[in-house]
Amino acid sequence: MKNKLFITILFISLLGIFNVQGETPIEEGKSIFATRCAACHSINKVLTGPALAGVDERRSIDWIVNFIHSSQTMVKQGDKDAIAVYEAFNKIPMPDHKDISEEKIKSIVEYIKSETLSAAAITKIKKPGKLRPTYTPLTVQNTGFFISFFIVVGLLIAGLLLAVHSRSISQELADKKVPL
Repeated sequence: MKNKLFITILFISLLGIFNVQGETPIEEGKSIFATRCAACHSINKVLTGPALAGVDERRSIDWIVNFIHSSQTMVKQGDKDAIAVYEAFNKIPMPDHKDISEEKIKSIVEYIKSETLSAAAITKIKKPGKLRPTYTPLTVQNTGFFISFFIVVGLLIAGLLLAVHSRSISQELADKKVPL
């Protein structure tokens, strides 16, 4: 009995160990981007460094990996794209990130792709045009409205006339002192 219980507990605990799920590349890229890149870069805005939306379309993954590992090495080697980026941002060098592996850089690029696609989907949503008033101007074809309007106005006038007439009648009766 004790052996069965021990084996069952051991089996369940081993299942728990092997059930650990890692982060997806996009989630891993998001966390690395937030801690290592977001101080100088944004996906869609130019900050200290360039906006990174579409970076995978402008450069090869090997170029991106080499640039992240050591941008100044690429500048010194005469890479035209690296020199252009360096000069476009006031010759402020990007810090070397040799500790970030190629796989982690690829996950950062995947995160940038996913954010670029979601931003593109948002911009495709049409903005509303100028707000227009919802009323429709009165025309001759609004006969139902005009008939209702004149009936209500007529009833109000009739009610006022009745009130004035009844007041004058009660005044006359009060003057004659006729018992009611």
